[in-house]
Amino acid sequence: MILSIWRYSHLALALSSFVFVLVLSVTGFILALDPISSKLQPLPDVSDFPDRTLGQTIRVLQAEYKEVLNLSVDANGFVSVSVITGQGDVRDFYVHPLSGEKTGEMIEPSGLTKFATNLHRSLFLKSPGRFFVGLSSFLLFLIAVSGLMLIIKRQQGINNFFRKIIKENFLQHAHVYLGRLGLLPLVIITLTGVYLSLLRFSVIPSPLVTHQPDFASGSSLPQMALDSFPVFKHTLLSEVRSVDFPFSDDPSDYYQLRLRQKEVLIHQYSGAVLSEVSYPLVVLLTRWSTLLHTGRGSIVWSVILALSSASILFFMYSGFKMTLKRRASRIRNSYRKNECRYILLVGSETGTTMHFALLFHQQLKKIGIKSFIAQLNDFSHYPKMEQLILFTATYGQGEAPANARKFSRLIQNANVEHAFRFSVIGFGSLAYPDFCRYAFEVDGLLGKVKNAQRLLEPHTVNNRSWESFKQWVALWNEHTGLNVPMPKESTITPGRQPKHAFELVDKTVYGDTFLLTLKPVKSVRCTPGDLLAIHPPGDPHGRLYSLGMTKDKQLLISVKRHEKGICSNYLSLQETGSLIEGYPVKNKHFYFPAKSKRVIMISSGTGIAPFLGMLNQNTSKTETHLYWGGKKKASFRLYQKWVETNLGSARLSSFQPAYSREGNRKSYVQDLLQKDAAWVAKTLRNKGVIMICGSIAMQKGVTDVLHNMCMEINKKPLSFYQKKGQIKMDCY
Repeated sequence: MILSIWRYSHLALALSSFVFVLVLSVTGFILALDPISSKLQPLPDVSDFPDRTLGQTIRVLQAEYKEVLNLSVDANGFVSVSVITGQGDVRDFYVHPLSGEKTGEMIEPSGLTKFATNLHRSLFLKSPGRFFVGLSSFLLFLIAVSGLMLIIKRQQGINNFFRKIIKENFLQHAHVYLGRLGLLPLVIITLTGVYLSLLRFSVIPSPLVTHQPDFASGSSLPQMALDSFPVFKHTLLSEVRSVDFPFSDDPSDYYQLRLRQKEVLIHQYSGAVLSEVSYPLVVLLTRWSTLLHTGRGSIVWSVILALSSASILFFMYSGFKMTLKRRASRIRNSYRKNECRYILLVGSETGTTMHFALLFHQQLKKIGIKSFIAQLNDFSHYPKMEQLILFTATYGQGEAPANARKFSRLIQNANVEHAFRFSVIGFGSLAYPDFCRYAFEVDGLLGKVKNAQRLLEPHTVNNRSWESFKQWVALWNEHTGLNVPMPKESTITPGRQPKHAFELVDKTVYGDTFLLTLKPVKSVRCTPGDLLAIHPPGDPHGRLYSLGMTKDKQLLISVKRHEKGICSNYLSLQETGSLIEGYPVKNKHFYFPAKSKRVIMISSGTGIAPFLGMLNQNTSKTETHLYWGGKKKASFRLYQKWVETNLGSARLSSFQPAYSREGNRKSYVQDLLQKDAAWVAKTLRNKGVIMICGSIAMQKGVTDVLHNMCMEINKKPLSFYQKKGQIKMDCY
């Protein structure tokens, strides 16, 4: 609910202020370039003369010109004067701080700058325009704040604000990345803009600096030479903002010196300080707001302002583009819910999950099946429901997406009078510690519903993997007896890579499980931990297998044959010398952590395959321990030579098996972990890495044990270590 409020507020503010913010960003970009060009003028800067005093510069000016009216040091550090020349003309120009000689004419803004300034300040509407500009600045500030909250939610807390952003697509990644970088400048731009507008309308009072000069004390002192005035003698030119010279010889006429923090009146003959007033806070705030809002005097800040203004244009484009993408995934039904036996419910945050669900919905329609699709929040009574399929993403720290917040309450209050079967497919990224957590929560809720029967164990899709999604479709087809076709290539994610040929050079079999060694016919780039997508002949559905690798770069995959498994049966029939087509799929989040001091590998069944390849990679002999779960001791024969070889070469430090059907006592890998709880917890505490590969059921049991031991021993949740990249998982 909170997430929805921030998202809708962000969108509503952007829509309501679109035109004004567009104008402000374009003109702001133009105006940010003007201080850069001014600063680059070939004029001497007071910073080049750090020891130059005001008295020294005044002396050379009075010697050079008939009369000096004013001296100013602008934000760029350039010294300008207003003088009366020998011809009696009043002239304004830049001078050299050492010689007082003219160095250039006053910098006048270009026609484009003048136009942009008027448009930026008031939209050429005078006071009403200034009001709308101030309001737009405030709205832009609120947009930045709401965007900040969305980033915090997306990054799973403020502590992870600068953590790596999970890339779903270019626009999403750039929108969040630039938003994070540009947040502070945008807040400064908007707050200073609001402040200056409030000042303009006298909402914030602009106090006058009032002096009460003591002329008597100044006149009683002896006359001094100008360059001997204590104030001029000890004031550096770099501290000066301006000096107004006396207009007459009257002793009551004085020098008015404006410094950065205060204003001073000085007797024109004795040099005595007649009055000294420090600027009130509002004056200093106004000055700083002006400098921060305009970038005057700083090339670096002006560049930041220009980039920030340009980024606003990108935020507008990418934000509206993502909104339109979400709207493009709107639900369309050809049939009423009361006449459909197949019900699809979707929980989607960015719209990507909805695209997968809509595609499946369309493919059901193509084979003549009436299906009804709705959001999880819209779950209701479906009188003919036989199959319930839930597609859901996970948001934040294991939370439901915005359109699924009500589902928990709805399903718990549901009263389904007839039997139905359900399947849950979760979408997410393994880079997040709470990978597909909400999908498992939904599966658990459905498991408690009267008359509900689970068709499949929860299936997860990492990083919108098209192959993984098609794998789920194939499993669903096998269990329902249907043949829902899928396109050969994804219309949601990039199409698959070209197929490669692999020669089967070795095959070891134990019961329904076999280990295959494959040699690429042509060179193929892959790493242990990657996946191999295999397409059986005539079947468009690819199956993904975790890859191991031998020392001579041959590939290892371990496969369990399922009675109705098309690909597993196809592979079980292949003999050595056969050619198998497939292609590798990168899986960078599951590579061996070579820089870790200790690695614990946990696997069950065929999940050991990538670890066998990683052990071959462990040439630096990182301390590595392997826990493996199988049914019987005999099932270990498939992998025995690989494990023993690595134990002998010290690439594997220890191996602990657990057998679930050996004798009367069942043992699982989580039992072994529980026995070594103190040691495992210490490994995480000392920045070690735990890798898990195997079935989803095994993953859940292992992560539960790890979480409990982390809380009990380390006083931290498992997610703490997941966020630091110390837990790597690839389960199916």
